[in-house]
Amino acid sequence: MKKHFIITLLLVLPLAGFIFCSTPISQYFEKRIFVDPKGGKLPYRFLQPLKMEKGRKYPLVLFLHGAGERGNDDSIQLRNGVQLFVKPEVREQFPCYMLVPQCPSDLKWVDTDWHLDKHLMPDTLSFPLRLVVALLNKTIREYPIDTTRIYLTGISMGGFGVWDLLQRFPNKFAAAAPVCGGADETKAELLKNIPIWDFHGGNDKLVKTIRSRNIIAAIRAAGGHPIYTEYAGMGHHCWDSAYGDLKIPKWMFAQHLNANK
Repeated sequence: MKKHFIITLLLVLPLAGFIFCSTPISQYFEKRIFVDPKGGKLPYRFLQPLKMEKGRKYPLVLFLHGAGERGNDDSIQLRNGVQLFVKPEVREQFPCYMLVPQCPSDLKWVDTDWHLDKHLMPDTLSFPLRLVVALLNKTIREYPIDTTRIYLTGISMGGFGVWDLLQRFPNKFAAAAPVCGGADETKAELLKNIPIWDFHGGNDKLVKTIRSRNIIAAIRAAGGHPIYTEYAGMGHHCWDSAYGDLKIPKWMFAQHLNANK
């Protein structure tokens, strides 16, 4: 009997992995469109916890995609980074809601040039990021969200969006993991109490590596303790390495907003 059980287990485990790998990632996320009172529209994907308990509140992860995933198909924004959060082990260990909005093809999460050595935070939110904030607030009102565990992560253009939201709303997010983005270094004081784990390729020519090095140094100089991972010799596409294992969710879901004050 024991031998038969072991053989069965060896057959079932690879099959479970095959089922996950063969399932299109879009099937895990509900396809939706957010419309604000002024008629602004934002397509987005919505993931709900795998298992839900009555009376329990759950964390929420907001993911901002990169420039190559812009459009209005409400699908391509799931191409990079998001896969980590639908892995069976992540959904079992860290049940959460997840928002994955899609930026229009002719706009940016942050109105700045990504190739610069530095930039100042624009006076106002970009149009798509304003819709993202409205969508986030609506989701918090309508679902059992643990408001002490709202997390931010995103890549490239989305990394800029992560930094921008953190600087504008430093008391809203429990933690953030920007990947190969850039921030306004003059706002570092606002970020010193937020758990941040930043990632960048050491040979990034598109969004220069100094963007991460400089904001991390500025936050540390302000008294903060961000974590920084730089992939030596790697170019811009470092997100596969950043989201390649459970390090981000393990760290992220351990952070609570009240503990940061």
